[in-house]
Amino acid sequence: MSLLTFLLPFLFAASIFANIDVDSNGYILYCPCMGRFGNQADHFLGSLAFAKALNRTLALPPWVEYRFGEPKSVQVPFLHYFELEPLSEFHRVISMEDFMENIAPKVWPLNERTCKGQGTDCNAKEGNPFGPFWDTFSVDFVQSEFYGPLNYDVHHQDMARKWNSRYPTQKSPVLAFTGAPASFPVQQENVGLHKYLKWSRRIVDRAVNFIRNVLPIGAFVGIHLRNGVDWTRACEHLEHSPNLFSAPQCLGYRNELGIASQEMCFPPHDLIAKQVKLAVKDYHAKSVFVSSDNDHLIPFLTKALKRMEVTVHKLANPEPHVDLAILGRANYFIGNCISSFTAFAKRERDVNGLPSGFWGFPPNRTGAAKQKHEEL
Repeated sequence: MSLLTFLLPFLFAASIFANIDVDSNGYILYCPCMGRFGNQADHFLGSLAFAKALNRTLALPPWVEYRFGEPKSVQVPFLHYFELEPLSEFHRVISMEDFMENIAPKVWPLNERTCKGQGTDCNAKEGNPFGPFWDTFSVDFVQSEFYGPLNYDVHHQDMARKWNSRYPTQKSPVLAFTGAPASFPVQQENVGLHKYLKWSRRIVDRAVNFIRNVLPIGAFVGIHLRNGVDWTRACEHLEHSPNLFSAPQCLGYRNELGIASQEMCFPPHDLIAKQVKLAVKDYHAKSVFVSSDNDHLIPFLTKALKRMEVTVHKLANPEPHVDLAILGRANYFIGNCISSFTAFAKRERDVNGLPSGFWGFPPNRTGAAKQKHEEL
């Protein structure tokens, strides 16, 4: 066999790779630099919608994590937690790592790297996590640009056309943003995009393994508790911010379903016990799974549910993403209306047609049975 004959298949594959790898419609990059996972997930859905509207490929950014003892943020590849293929069913996506290694050298010269921001100087790499995020990919910007009066709401005002008119692909093959091109909480029109977010096999396997091997056989109720010191302080702002954080998920985007209360944001123990007992009874649950940022209330709930012969569980070494995958599989879920972490679980359950409720909402009507009745 000649050398040419041997190399021909590889040369052919390389030529195909070169031809299809670059998207002539351009790319969108951004730093998910606001908040932790729940906030970043909200922003991701909006960014996905933004990329779709502009018809540019979205580079899937790594998730920014803040770990105890680490002086800087840690960037975890997007595909560590989620699958690529389901997202591709909605729009063209590529991992940030793949983009920087294989695409950036072709379409994003070092001397043309401009960051788009909301001010005249976007300071794209100033502070944590901004600097560590871009440094992960050895990205430096030569200039910054203010994109106003444009905004990220591509569902109104013909905004996508305005973006493409101002930044044609020929002149701006890459739009790099200092933050997500999206609003928080997730815009109402983009909530349904959650159906394209599918957990990676690693996360699914860990969640299913816990449910099968740790929880007793039978239905279980999943709950999310926010009770850390930072959350306590956040709840103090409810009076002046009735639509704080993810409150629209239960109150509506215009507070048409009510206003946030302290019980919803930081429910007292007696309310938690009452709602959990009702849910356990209504769904004939054999166990309760708890996810929390601080205190899982295992001893308290175990005592409260003793007569019902229901066990209370949490992961031995809590991992937020596995927690969410488990909550997404519970027969019934109770979460915190104000929390974006709860919002993620609620959206996933909505996609799969599973019932959910919130602490202290609706006021005086917090039983799972009442919700089931209202859904009939």
